[in-house]
Order: sequence, then structure tokens, then C-alpha cells
Amino acid sequence: MSDLQSETGAGGAPASDAIQAEMFNGRDSKKQAGHRGKKRSNYGDGLKAPSAIGKNFVLDTNVLLHDPESLDSFGDNHVCIPLEVLCELDRFKNEQSERGANARAVHRNLANLFSSQPGNATAGIPTLDGGSIRLVPGSSRKGEKCAETDDLLSTFGGQDTNDNRILVRTRMIEAKNAGPTILVTKDLNLQLKAHAVGIPCEDYQNDKVDSAQIGESTPLIIDLKPNDLQRFASSGSIELSTRGIDVPPNEYVLLKAGEKRTMPARVGSDGLFHKLFVPDQIRIQKGTPLRPLNLGQQCFIDALLNPEATLVTCYGQAGTGKTLLAVASALHATFGGDYNGVTVSRPVIPLGDSLGFLPGTLEEKLDPWLKPIFDALEFLLTPDQKGGPSRKQPRGRKGAQDSAFKSAGKKVYDPLLESGLVEVEALCYIRGRSIPNRFFILDEAQQLTPLEAKTIVTRMARGSKLVLVGDPAQIDNPYVDRLSNGLVYTRDRLRDEACSSHVTLERGERSQLAEAAAKKM
Repeated sequence: MSDLQSETGAGGAPASDAIQAEMFNGRDSKKQAGHRGKKRSNYGDGLKAPSAIGKNFVLDTNVLLHDPESLDSFGDNHVCIPLEVLCELDRFKNEQSERGANARAVHRNLANLFSSQPGNATAGIPTLDGGSIRLVPGSSRKGEKCAETDDLLSTFGGQDTNDNRILVRTRMIEAKNAGPTILVTKDLNLQLKAHAVGIPCEDYQNDKVDSAQIGESTPLIIDLKPNDLQRFASSGSIELSTRGIDVPPNEYVLLKAGEKRTMPARVGSDGLFHKLFVPDQIRIQKGTPLRPLNLGQQCFIDALLNPEATLVTCYGQAGTGKTLLAVASALHATFGGDYNGVTVSRPVIPLGDSLGFLPGTLEEKLDPWLKPIFDALEFLLTPDQKGGPSRKQPRGRKGAQDSAFKSAGKKVYDPLLESGLVEVEALCYIRGRSIPNRFFILDEAQQLTPLEAKTIVTRMARGSKLVLVGDPAQIDNPYVDRLSNGLVYTRDRLRDEACSSHVTLERGERSQLAEAAAKKM
């Protein structure tokens, strides 16, 4: 065909510009349609991993709520996020709580990851460690059958729940990949269901501590010569070789010379072993005097009154004196001018839920949760009555004040609360705060998640001291256990810091009955 013919229509006349434009636009629209079709073909079901190397980890919602940064914790393996998990996260994103903040953090992380490559959301986005992260939106392609998932669906008997869908999705991913597929969840019931149907399942292990560390209890015993122990007792410090012994700063040891000669010591940040600083008694105003009743309590009081230890963690079962000693030492140090006041708090389980359903002020809302703290304050501030309550009316100015308090329905610790010397803090409102020059006591710290513990520790400003006390064996928070709670996590991560100290209390002093119950029930 000649050049002239190529520019003419069917009758030999030249084609109009409009016709040429229409022909061009038609070809272009076909190209664009083909391009869009090719782009749409990139969106798959997310079942197939981008590489046969590595494992496929299917994350449950509670893992992401527990640790929003968990997406970066699986190395060169493939992380799968089922659509059901995104739907569950959407339910929590508007909560004004730690859980809501974590849900929003996960959404931001995923949005930043997939916004640059939306076409690869189900194919998998490579990670820096050589793995990938992908979304799993739904079932396999239309008309494609999977005998394993059909059997699984029949096993569930038509129960259409998110947990069951996640199990089905995990089975489908397992069928499509040669590498191992593992469901990661902190939901114990979902773990049991996975074990029952033969799906490999694990708990999230990244923030769990070694169980041997929780079992550490009695102080490390260091043998030395009688002359060295005598020199330590007279001088107050001694330098000893600790080769082969892992003793972090501000840890407590028992120096031993012979069978019956022992003396507790604290390892200082200077490498020396120092005598404990323990007052003969702690007495707040004219209240009941408090004395340490065993070696563990001596070490705990030394840590509480040690200005170098700005973080103190303490494990102890019920009745060992954790809360009472912490409150007594806090008031003792505050009245001594070391701090501007005492701040006390306790996790409300579930932590961060709104307190609006309780009547009254913030202090009144928290009152049911802070009863152990108030009990300790009342014990410490009430004059000692060894002979029991007297039937006679109290005399003198102090007696008149006590009578006035009782007639007005006030507690003995109310003046401390009203003056701000003792402050009640709700953990759900602590985000964003900076707390300077306060003695901060957090009771029942084992109920915290590691991220919540980090939030609290990072609130402490210059001049403040943070005391975390609790019993890792008593967990009510469904998102943590004895190896992954905020108390043991904080101790594990900061144990080598010169500002950190730890004590484990073993012996109960509340009563013989409480001690027997704690050990045998």
C-alpha cells in the first residue's frame, strides 16, 4: 500500500482528523484496558508465598495488638495477614486506650508498607531481612477445590467465626506452599483448636524472657575469707573479683565466711560491694513504725532508698510486703526532701478502658482498684496500737484530730491526697506525660504488656524513681503470661543498666495463714 493509500479511507478519500483521532483513541483505550487487566491480575488470593525459602507465619489479631512492631520480628520468613485480622483491628481503632493506639499503629505500619506497591499487597512486599509481608484477602480462585479446607469446614459444623476462618486460611496457605506454615496467636483457645485440627501453632515468642530468670530468688552467695568479711563490715565496702559470675549493677549478694558468718551486700556501679543502707525503722509522722523482717525485705528497702537506682523491680507472692514497703519508703524519701511527692497507680484490667462508668472524680473511680495502696497508707499513718483498740476517747491534739477525721468520714491519708503530696494516676491517661521529681509506684505491674511498660518507663523525667512490683504468677490480662508481661520484660531488658535494681521477695510476713495459703493453695 502506498503512502497516499495509507492516508485515505475506504473510498480513497483522505480520512478526517476526527476519524483518525477516534481510531487512535480506540487503540489507546485497548492498550489501557489491557494494562489495567494486567494490573488487576497482580491481585491474587495471597496464598502463595513469593519464595519457597522460609516459613509462612500467619499472625492473629492479638499478636499485632500485643506488639504493633511484631511485623519486623520474623527475619527472612513470610508474614501473612488474613483479611479477618484487618476486620478485627478495625473494631478497635477508635478506642481511646492502649489497645486502640496499638490498632492504629498497626494500620499505619501496613498502610506505609503497601501504599507504594498496592499491586503487590497479596503477592508480598520484601522486608529488609529477606522475608516478605503479604495480605491474604479471601478464598482460593473460583472453581478451585481444596479437600483439606472442605474437611476443616465440616469439622467446624458451619460455625462461621473469625477464629475458624483464620484456621481455614492457614490450612489453605499450608496447601499452597512447600515450606512450613505456622499460626501465631496468643489466644489459648485458638491454639487448642489449631492443635486439635493438626495446624502448627505457636505463641508470640519475641518478648518472652527466660523462665530461669523468673526462678531466680535467693541472693547469690559469695565465699570469702573471715578477714575480708570483717574488713567489709568495718569499712562498708570491699572490692572482690567476680570472674565467671554474672552480677549486674545494684544486684544483691550474700557474702559468706564460714557456716554462720554472712552479710548481705549490694554490687555498686563502681564495681565494689557495698553494705546495705537500711534504717532501723521507717516511721511516717506519728504512724506505725515499720521494720524489715527478713533478708529480702532488707534488700528491697535498700533498693527503694538507693538514689542511684531510679528503676526498682520486685517479684513477690501475696503477703511478702511489696506494696507496704514501697509506700513506706516512698513517703520516707519524700518527707526527707528527695522527691516532690508520691504517685501511685495500678493497672485497671483490662488496662486503659474508660473509667466513665464509675461515679465521682478520678480518685473515686480509681478507689476500688487502689485499695491495697490506701490500706498501706492507712496502716503507716495510723498510730501504733499494740494493745489493741482502746475504749477510751483519745486525748490531746492528735486525739482530737483523729476524732474529727472519723466524725467527718475522712481517712487518715486524705490530707496527703488533698495537698497533692500523694497523687493517684490513671494509666490510661499517662501517655504523653513527663513526670519529674516523683516517687512513682506501680502495683500489680505483671498485668502490663511490654509495650505498656515501655510507655510508663519512658514517662519518668529527671529526679524521678519508678518502682514496679507484682507477682508474675498472678496474671489476669489475657494478652500476657508469666514470661511475657511488662514486669518481667522490663527487668529482663534493663537488668544491666546502672540505674536498675531488682529484688525477689520469697518469705510472706502478712500472717502464718496467708503464707501457708500462698504456698499450698
